[in-house]
Amino acid sequence: MVGRKFDEPTASRSQKALLRLASIDPIELCNEAKVERCRATRDLRSCGLNVQRVLIPCGHAALCDECSQRCEVCPICRMSLPKGGNELPLRLYYECIEAGLISKRHDDRLRDKEDTANQLVADVQRLYSLFDVTLENNLVSLICHYITDVCMDESAVSSDPVIALLLDEKVVKDWCRRTFQSILKELNAIYSRTASEMKSHLSSLLKISSKLAGMSNVLEVLESSFRGSISVMLQDLNHLQESILKTKQHLEIMAWCIRHQFLENVRCRFSDFASWSSSVRERKSAAIYRAWPDSVAGILGSGEQSTSSLFIEDALSNLENDEGYGHQDEGELAISSLLASVGNSVFLSKLQGLAGCYPFESLRVAVDLLFLQGNSTLVVAKQAIFLYFLFDRHWTIPEDKWRDIVDDFAVTFCITRHSLLESFVFYLLDDHTDEALEEACRLLPEIAGPNIHPKVAQALLERQNPDAALMVLRWSGRDGGATLVSVGEAVTAVRVRVECGLLTEAFMYQRMICTKVKDKKLKDAYDEANEQLNNWLTWLEILVSEICCLCIKRNLVDRMIEFPWNADEEKYLHKCMFDVAQNDPASTMGSLLVVFHLQRYRYVEAYQVHSKLQTLEEDFISKHQNEEMAYKVKLLNHWRKTLVDQSVDLLPDVLQQQLKDGKLPEAGACNGDQNIPPKPKPPTVQEPILGNLLFKLPQQWETNGFVHHQP
Repeated sequence: MVGRKFDEPTASRSQKALLRLASIDPIELCNEAKVERCRATRDLRSCGLNVQRVLIPCGHAALCDECSQRCEVCPICRMSLPKGGNELPLRLYYECIEAGLISKRHDDRLRDKEDTANQLVADVQRLYSLFDVTLENNLVSLICHYITDVCMDESAVSSDPVIALLLDEKVVKDWCRRTFQSILKELNAIYSRTASEMKSHLSSLLKISSKLAGMSNVLEVLESSFRGSISVMLQDLNHLQESILKTKQHLEIMAWCIRHQFLENVRCRFSDFASWSSSVRERKSAAIYRAWPDSVAGILGSGEQSTSSLFIEDALSNLENDEGYGHQDEGELAISSLLASVGNSVFLSKLQGLAGCYPFESLRVAVDLLFLQGNSTLVVAKQAIFLYFLFDRHWTIPEDKWRDIVDDFAVTFCITRHSLLESFVFYLLDDHTDEALEEACRLLPEIAGPNIHPKVAQALLERQNPDAALMVLRWSGRDGGATLVSVGEAVTAVRVRVECGLLTEAFMYQRMICTKVKDKKLKDAYDEANEQLNNWLTWLEILVSEICCLCIKRNLVDRMIEFPWNADEEKYLHKCMFDVAQNDPASTMGSLLVVFHLQRYRYVEAYQVHSKLQTLEEDFISKHQNEEMAYKVKLLNHWRKTLVDQSVDLLPDVLQQQLKDGKLPEAGACNGDQNIPPKPKPPTVQEPILGNLLFKLPQQWETNGFVHHQP
């Protein structure tokens, strides 16, 4: 038997083996992985010993060491073999074993030749070992080429059942799953240690992260062979890829936490977890207290509800509502083993949702719940939530104690200053203290832009700072009505303008938005989940009703009724004002509604509204014994009746008589209880009687459902 050179350094042998592995044709991996038996004949029968070396010059693995010394030709190609004591090169698999790249326990050279029961398993295991070497030494591209050039090559076929199996993509997928399970065991062993013990394994974690990245690349190439089809294999690959990515993301965050010893040496601003939880509950209560009614839900008939969520609640809910969250396949069940000492938090997340787990009990709990759950594509959102957690943990403590921690996190994960400040502002807007609001307003100019979160303006409005909210809308570029917005954003924009005293601008904004929606220029602004919002009249009703309600609240109705409302807008305006008058006959809203019609010379409609109000007022007086309130209602009724009678006197006698006899049909806008039709017809415009007697008004003056008065 020809011996090898024992004086050759192991490092040199390793480099040669890796160089040979890196330069090998991918199709040759199958041949190198297969166990070959000697084909020489001895005593009228095949030798059958394990073949360790390849012949020169043909390169076939056909003869054992002993037979290669006595045979003159290759049993496969019949090529003549050179004579002499030249050393034959080892097969790649055995060369890797000799170089220490593959463990000695996988050396099958001493296996008995009759032991063929597990021959197929042994061949697959040999291919796995070669894949392991490529993964360990950053040669993953070889596996990727093996998939594209061998597994996906339809011409790569073999009658040998062993080679045929090694050519199948399933072998690569099984190797990925087997390797991933091995990595999980290794991670579990590291994560179960103390923080100081884990710090000594940081180099191992870095190497594992590199392995996971390589496996992710392999799976991505493997998935490309099934792209465009629906198969169980593709679903398995997607689930395995998702589990690997989440494990890698979790590992990277864990490595950062280990370097900083899980912030054990950085003081938290809260004395204990109970006080932190109490602070979060106070924020939620403050948010509920200051929340504005949800006008969209009120119009759509789901009842008026208050949007009282915090930024952190929305962010965690988005993770939870993401498709696939909560679904656990085999891979996700495996990575759940990485969870450590978060049993109560996990159960709480199942009962109350992920938002119910905030604040997280510890840094380790935050890392496990965020990065081992949810979709891996949301890693940026998870990092933003983690930053929020860090700001919440340390703010109000002097910055020199903790700011370098946050900056290091941002540098480590390539987080921009804009994203960093954005998470900080989100926390400050959730914090109910005046100090936090002041700091948030100071930082707003640095994060304001087209991509700013729409909820920022809403939060500022709820925190009674409409001027800052208006500036955010201006900076975002969405306040002009030309940018795609949702109906909720449009409502916020209207509210901000009214609160800032820009009533005319609020009117023009709703007109522009509704016109664009009507013309289907904002198709993407439609809510596909709610077909009602696909109707432009629903947008019109929501925005007009919002303006009307805000003007009633701010005593701006006298200015509101002077705007040039068109026929569609008037119906919802009339409905809103009449509903208020109906609920509170002692208010001036009914009288202002009559003035609204009189300003447009609609004397018939004004009379009909007055009649309805008079009935409501009489019923109110009969049910309430408060003399002061009754006197106020009678005074309003008398003033309104005088004004209406004077206006009705301007009508022709025949029309006056029909009106008093109730023979004229009610105008659509005067019926406060009717359902507004999807496409209402504009009300008939009644010209002033004096205009008919003196001169005919030019037709171009008759616009927007009412006639401009000629002085």
